[in-house]
Amino acid sequence: MRVAFIHDWLNGMRGGERVLEVLCEEFPGAPIHTLIHEAARVSPAINAHEIHTSWFQRWRFARRRYRWLLPLMPRAAAGLRPEGVDAVVSLSHCVAKGASIPRGVPHLCYCFTPMRYVWDQFDQYIGGHTGGRWLRPALSLWRPRLQRWDVESARQVTQFIAISEHIARKIALFYGREAKVIHPPVNTEHFTPGEPSAAQDHYLVASALVPYKRVDLAIRAANLAGFRLRVVGEGPEFAALARLAGPTVEMTGWVTDERLREEYRACRALLFTGEEDFGLVPLEAHACGRPVIALRRGGVTESVVDGITGLFFDQQTPEALAGAVARFERRAWDPAACRARAEQFGPERFRRAMRAEIEHLVEAQRVVV
Repeated sequence: MRVAFIHDWLNGMRGGERVLEVLCEEFPGAPIHTLIHEAARVSPAINAHEIHTSWFQRWRFARRRYRWLLPLMPRAAAGLRPEGVDAVVSLSHCVAKGASIPRGVPHLCYCFTPMRYVWDQFDQYIGGHTGGRWLRPALSLWRPRLQRWDVESARQVTQFIAISEHIARKIALFYGREAKVIHPPVNTEHFTPGEPSAAQDHYLVASALVPYKRVDLAIRAANLAGFRLRVVGEGPEFAALARLAGPTVEMTGWVTDERLREEYRACRALLFTGEEDFGLVPLEAHACGRPVIALRRGGVTESVVDGITGLFFDQQTPEALAGAVARFERRAWDPAACRARAEQFGPERFRRAMRAEIEHLVEAQRVVV
């Protein structure tokens, strides 16, 4: 069975790229089509595949400022044309599902979210980028057109699979389509518990430093309550967050996967302060035996078990998070329960489920033909 993957862009190893990596291992000969590819910033497992890029790749500034090109992305995606395959799998949170699919080839979209930049996270997207003052009116003019394109491109998808029940509801709301849910995989082989450590005296944020992640909330809560906090990650908000950080907050910048594992192992708990489509980071922390304190919104409610592997707070405020940390400190938490929860989302389960869906689509297409 010949499969091609479509991915929005490949310039870092975030949650979407972790999912692609697992699929690359399951389908080792599958070509990948993407808007932008930076080989130095993605894994060898992905780079081992034949990779086709859009004309964005020729623009050096696009590799860092690609979000500024949002109005051009549908046209760039349409230039991605997989050929000679039995099925196309798009992994989409922006425009990947809008690639040009050969007639008669089934198209499965593993949907991280409907195009967040033009729907419910438009304000966060605009607010966190240099040039937002002029970018907002410019993209506001394009927003209705991009929303129409997002809905229209969904019509060429044969089957949607959502990463969470939370996203399945959004697919129904914005696209009027049903979606089966297959939760993404966490790498339980790499992320493992370490030796018990007396150094678990601080909390951790591991995140891209972009507005909708609300890392500022964790920093403000640490400033308010005085608990120690380490912030791991990079992004356009780094400088602003560093200015906000008080004396109990340390910002590390980007770290390797090996270092990230040690960061999880060494923390008291992970703080998860944004509304996420699903969120692999809490499960990575669980895989290392660490509990999670999370905002009770979005896909994280499908992974963290309240009172067993972590706890939730309901208001997206520093005061509510500080209160949750205080509640957390009054309880004992079982690392084995956290690890067991992560193992329910292991990669083998994901591989089997996705292969079964792809094979079913291909067989159904053969019956039709």
